[in-house]
Amino acid sequence: MTSSLALPSRARVVIIGGGVTGCSIAYHLVQLGWRDVLLLERKQLTSGTTWHAAGLLTTLRDTETQTRLARYTQELYRRLEAETGQSTGIIDCGSIQLAMTPDKAHEMRRGLAMARGFGVEAHEISPAEVKSHWPLADVSDLAAAFYFPNDARANPTDVTQALARGARAGGARLIENVPVTGIRSDRGRVSGVTTALGDVEAEYVVNCAGMWARQVGRLAGVNVPLQAAEHYYLISEPVAGVHPKLPILRDPGRSAYIREEAGKLMVGLFEAEAKPWGLQGIPEDFSFTDIPPDWDRMAPYIEAAMRRVPILLDTGVKLLFCGPESFTPDHNYLMGEAPNLRNFFVAAGFNSLGILSGGGVGNVMARWIVDGHPPMDVWSVNLARAHAWQDNDRYLADRTVEALGIGYQDHWPFRQWRSARNVKKSVLHDRLAAAGACFGESAGWERPNWYAQPDEKPEYQYTWGRPNWFANHAAEHRAVREAVGVIEQSAFSKLLVQGRDAARVLNRIATANVDVSPGRCVYTQFLNTRGGIEADLTVTRLAADRFLVLTAGFTQTHVEAWIRRHTPEDACCVVTDVTGAYAMLNVQGPRSRALLSELSPDDFSNDGFPFATAREIRIGYQTVLAIRLTYVGELGWELYVPAPFTLPVYDQLIATGARHGLTHCGYHALNSLRIEKAYRDWSHDIGPDDTPLEAGLAFTCAWDKEGGFIGREALLEARAKGPPQRRLLQFLLEDPQVFVHHNEPIYRDGERVGYVTSGMYAHTLGAAVGLGYVTGLDATATRNLAGSRFEIEIAERRVAARASLAPLYDPKNLRVRC
Repeated sequence: MTSSLALPSRARVVIIGGGVTGCSIAYHLVQLGWRDVLLLERKQLTSGTTWHAAGLLTTLRDTETQTRLARYTQELYRRLEAETGQSTGIIDCGSIQLAMTPDKAHEMRRGLAMARGFGVEAHEISPAEVKSHWPLADVSDLAAAFYFPNDARANPTDVTQALARGARAGGARLIENVPVTGIRSDRGRVSGVTTALGDVEAEYVVNCAGMWARQVGRLAGVNVPLQAAEHYYLISEPVAGVHPKLPILRDPGRSAYIREEAGKLMVGLFEAEAKPWGLQGIPEDFSFTDIPPDWDRMAPYIEAAMRRVPILLDTGVKLLFCGPESFTPDHNYLMGEAPNLRNFFVAAGFNSLGILSGGGVGNVMARWIVDGHPPMDVWSVNLARAHAWQDNDRYLADRTVEALGIGYQDHWPFRQWRSARNVKKSVLHDRLAAAGACFGESAGWERPNWYAQPDEKPEYQYTWGRPNWFANHAAEHRAVREAVGVIEQSAFSKLLVQGRDAARVLNRIATANVDVSPGRCVYTQFLNTRGGIEADLTVTRLAADRFLVLTAGFTQTHVEAWIRRHTPEDACCVVTDVTGAYAMLNVQGPRSRALLSELSPDDFSNDGFPFATAREIRIGYQTVLAIRLTYVGELGWELYVPAPFTLPVYDQLIATGARHGLTHCGYHALNSLRIEKAYRDWSHDIGPDDTPLEAGLAFTCAWDKEGGFIGREALLEARAKGPPQRRLLQFLLEDPQVFVHHNEPIYRDGERVGYVTSGMYAHTLGAAVGLGYVTGLDATATRNLAGSRFEIEIAERRVAARASLAPLYDPKNLRVRC
């Protein structure tokens, strides 16, 4: 494992980067039988950021995906020494998370319920019990505490060396001091790498370059949005009474963790306002290098953290260490195959969680490469969620200021990022602001989430209880149900698919038959070969050779890449992003027909404008595309307005709408309306591991259409086995004072059978409503849901709920087609 090893001219897989992630992927590939694996490290193994990591192995993370990665990692590190002969330095010490406020305690109790559902052992303990575990800790300000007995710590360098040893034993070659200077590709597929020692042909290339991953991605034309930042921990002088089995003390209220370190105490900091690093580039000779610490900036954070263990205030500081770590704009990992370059994979941007996820990441990535798909739903960390515009130096620097410490902040429902905002604004932004819009951000777009009254500030006051905008949201929700509302949805992505083969291409990808007459709109899914849902969208045929594909803004990179990848090379089919060319005004509610009929001379009757049809309509001097659709369960039309026409069309709509009770409505109302109607949301209620059969969407499948569709065979095989044992149900809570959001466990007759995928307060039904998958439902139980007792667990309290397979609101869709 030295630079004297000869560089081969070819390898099946080339891994760039010899930190814990790269070595873990190499290890797992050889475990799966792939021996021709080459890892290239620019300097020495672990020399980037792995060597100075703290080695925490805390299991419960923000999402199921990250929790599963962390659980697997712990299991792997515990067995590596016996397998490889290399110690990993693992210490089973457990961890304790502290809550200083009732709100944080509530958040953690919700997390505790989620943890148990994911197989993580966790217990709430008293301040006195914290003191028994940690005699030196001050517990006087605690509202609650939570103990994770199976958490641990490990030595990052030893772990990496163990993985490297296991990889080499399986046939992998690991070569140091070979920087990669170029990425080669051919016809949209990676073909190898260029180094100072020569080229290496490869079927697969994996970018595990850590804080250099963005730079390596640019060599391939692949977007890897991450930014390095200063990251600190302090090592005290020796402290009497500490020992290796002291639990890791996580103290979010003080933005810190504390653990034992060779008879001393380590204090790690995740400050609320961080400092980006390497903005002018990372020095070429950076290897096992630290950064001069900024004592003045960090002093307030250090003092606050030390007050948790007051003896530290009187103990000398041996070291204040500052080393770089890379962070992503949404504080989630960047993993998976590049959407624009086949067989080029990325595993980077671990937000200082690379050690605790490294084993799981290696396992998932190796299986993804070998099998062609990940072994579990990884959308929350999938590289395909990233957007090209995020590869912007100033944006990444500004967002990183907030991103470093976000994991130690309160995870409020509806919490919004404060930094790097106003990337994208619709043409109507100022009009909406004047109407009282409180904006949130999604995929860079500033979107109206709710509207304040004239005497109110459009600002969030975060809470786990009834939010300050609850009454506003109720009014918007009811306006759509009872009168008419307008929702500005310009952030929706609009893809124009054109060419003589466009119909053939889309019809093979889509479950539904989209080869319909011009002017028809089709709701459909895109599936993978396993029958899982990769996209949930509409396709409108504009002409014989022209289709408009409409999808949520955050899915654009993924959906566009999915269409391109499933377009045969000889097909005449072009995909063009036209999102910015059109605003979208969604006019919904029982009075929408009357409003639009006054606004336009065109016919909006059922006969003149049937459901799921599209046509151009006239509004004043302007012509816009109107599609009769709904995502809220009411009569309504989506208006696609060319950008130059948007302001006059909006002004006319608002002026005319005043006579019909038109109300501005935000995305929170859109969400509550769709959940109340049991409409699914991709990435929450449906995803790559959920099938239309389980999700109640089999009605979109055109089983007998010519050429079939991707995933059809898998669905037919599943259907032949009988009704699915896992079904998506709707739940209405019986206590109208309780709120449901996401990941709350679902119980059936006292047994945990699933968890909530999305939830919101449903003002028409009069209580919170959620969607969630339930397992173990045979045909009899499905027909007789009322015969079972369902409960939703919220912060250690179980709340009775009514379950339904059909929508609880307008189950016969009478209002949609009226």
